[in-house]
Amino acid sequence: MLDSTLQATYDQVLRRNPGEPEFQQAVREVFESLEAIQDRHPEYQDHSILMRLCEPERQIIFRVPWVDDQGSVQINRGYRVEYNSALGPYKGGLRFHPSVNVGIVKFLGFEQIFKNSLTGLPIGGGKGGSDFDPHGRSDGEVMRFCQSFMTELHRHMGEYTDVPAGDIGVGAREIGYLFGQYKRLTNRYEAGVLTGKGLDWGGSLVRKEATGYGAAIFADEMLKARGSSVDGRRVAVSGSGNVALYAIEKVAQLGGIPVTASDSSGYVVDENGIDLALLQQIKEVERGRIHEYAERRGGGARFVNGGSVWDVPVDIALPGATQNELDIEAARTLVKNGVLAVSEGANMPCTPEAVSVFRAADVAFGPGKAANAGGVATSALEMQQNASRDAWSFEHTEQRLTEIMRGIHARCLETADEVGRPGDYVVGANVAGFRKVADAMIAFGVI
Repeated sequence: MLDSTLQATYDQVLRRNPGEPEFQQAVREVFESLEAIQDRHPEYQDHSILMRLCEPERQIIFRVPWVDDQGSVQINRGYRVEYNSALGPYKGGLRFHPSVNVGIVKFLGFEQIFKNSLTGLPIGGGKGGSDFDPHGRSDGEVMRFCQSFMTELHRHMGEYTDVPAGDIGVGAREIGYLFGQYKRLTNRYEAGVLTGKGLDWGGSLVRKEATGYGAAIFADEMLKARGSSVDGRRVAVSGSGNVALYAIEKVAQLGGIPVTASDSSGYVVDENGIDLALLQQIKEVERGRIHEYAERRGGGARFVNGGSVWDVPVDIALPGATQNELDIEAARTLVKNGVLAVSEGANMPCTPEAVSVFRAADVAFGPGKAANAGGVATSALEMQQNASRDAWSFEHTEQRLTEIMRGIHARCLETADEVGRPGDYVVGANVAGFRKVADAMIAFGVI
């Protein structure tokens, strides 16, 4: 049970947000961490900070009509939750996936507040998307959907108001169509209004690599704090999108051996280490399925139909697919097989029960709001480059990303020590992220 004051607020959140389990889960995790500072900061209760944080500043839901290649009118639903702007303009991705609903967007936006706070950069939290599925759609269909989506969303955006980016289902193609329609509607080349853009028209080097790189760097920092490193370690990565691909790349650069990748059909195990070039060819260029990797790689690679990627014995786990993909049984299996560190590349990929197993076993656990903050950090760096009409080299941008991730790790570790929970990155991340936002909200008065 939570502290009585926190429990009363959480009960109110449940009443006001029924049928939104992911959002409720995200809120409870933060509340459990805040018990560590509840008695030290009565001002947060006096200013109703928690209840204000749990209520988005603005929720936008809209119809998205578009015409498919057969001439039929299709209708999807669009969302943008502008969650909290205490530290800067709303910042967070757009997700196009059939699973998207207001509860999913709120959970992602709530997490984004604290993630963005931890970066130390002046950005608030927001998230958006649609239940549109770009997979299997032609470029023309995706373009028409994106244009319709932006026709409504553009009136809520601006480089000092709300700056969306990509997420699941929203890559360079979708960002291009969205930005083109924004430019058309506003008659402004406002590059800083969207991030994840193409390199020829305002994008930043390292942006597509950033989330995966960051998760691997965070894992390495956690192990270094315990006198070890990623070097020479076997690593399991789930997923095969941007996060997974570039986590695999960075693990290899750090001397680790990435041995898995997955998609909805199953997973591959490659005892010799994942061949990143082959995996990218199949998933990014050909948009193929993961089993094709094993067929073409040969040697020590094998495909497992269904099952759990977490059954593979490894030293480090990087869940990089989607929320709640790693459950209590998977956590127990990883611990039994001797896992040393888990760094969340996706948003909330571990269930609360799984997190409890890792913490009880003294596994170094990096929560998503800290471990996968590299993506939004590099988005903010893209905004800086746009504002100064500049473009940085890959090396310079990657160095900035590495510094930010190391800073987040240090902030989490120091805060955990400060509140009497040494080594607890969940508490450290939640408390450090929360305090910065809460103090700004108090400074602004009741707004």
